[in-house]
Formats: sequence, C-alpha cells, structure tokens
Amino acid sequence: MSAEARFKELGLILPPAPKPVGVYKPIVIAGNMAYLSGHGPLREDGTLTLGRLGETMEIEEGYEAAKQTALAMIATIRNALGSLDQVARVVKTLGFVNSTGDFVEQPAVINGCSELFAELYGAEAGVGARSALPSNTLPGGMAVEIEMILEVKPL
Repeated sequence: MSAEARFKELGLILPPAPKPVGVYKPIVIAGNMAYLSGHGPLREDGTLTLGRLGETMEIEEGYEAAKQTALAMIATIRNALGSLDQVARVVKTLGFVNSTGDFVEQPAVINGCSELFAELYGAEAGVGARSALPSNTLPGGMAVEIEMILEVKPL
C-alpha cells in the first residue's frame, strides 16, 4: 500500500505546512536526501502544544505532542515533494523533549513520532536510527522539537 493510501486509511489530518520563523528552510533536498529542520507540535489551528515533561505534562501528553510534530513534518514533506510516496525511507530522527532534570522517559515521548512514521511507511522504511534527548527549554516553550533525515526517490 502506498504511503498516501495508508495516510488516508489512518484518517489523519495535517496541519498547514509550517513556515520558517527564522533564517532557515523547513526542508532541504540534496541529491536523494531530504533534511527536515526542527519541527514542533503544530496543530491544525496554527497553535503549538506547549509544556514541560515532568512538570506540566505527562508522558501520554508528550507522546501526543510528538505525534502532532510528526504530522507537521509530514505536511512539510508533502508540500516539498508533492507526495508522501516520494519518501524511500526514514534514515535518522533526532528528538528533543522539553523536560525537567529528573525526567528520563524521552524515548517514550519521541515514540509518538517514530510510531506514526512506522505506521505510514512500514517497519523497515519507516524506522531509522534515532536519538531522543532532554532539553531544559525549547523555542516558545513547545513540548518537543524533532528533526529528520529521509532518503527520497528521484523527483
């Protein structure tokens, strides 16, 4: 099943593709690689999920924020490539979790993003190398920020 068909089957709704809030591009394509800049948990209405794990948010809320971040990334991918089917595989995911010093469940939070990409592209192409790191703060107080490297099919 194609990624576009799978996306439709999952009944997911994308937020608008995020626009840069600084001097950067949301995605850069170099050869057969696509580099996604850090994305946050952008909702359909343009707001972000804010909060700090271990202080104002529970793991489940962080997981949902990471899943919403994945949707923002998917919006960027579709906007840049024209179709989710242009992705050959996820190569690397780097997730930052806005969390207190004693919160140690960053991987469980970033699973919200990783599991969505695995559902969309399958266990082989949708799962790449990954790091999930703590951060004592993130821009605007958002709960998570995630960047990703993808292998893409020739355009």
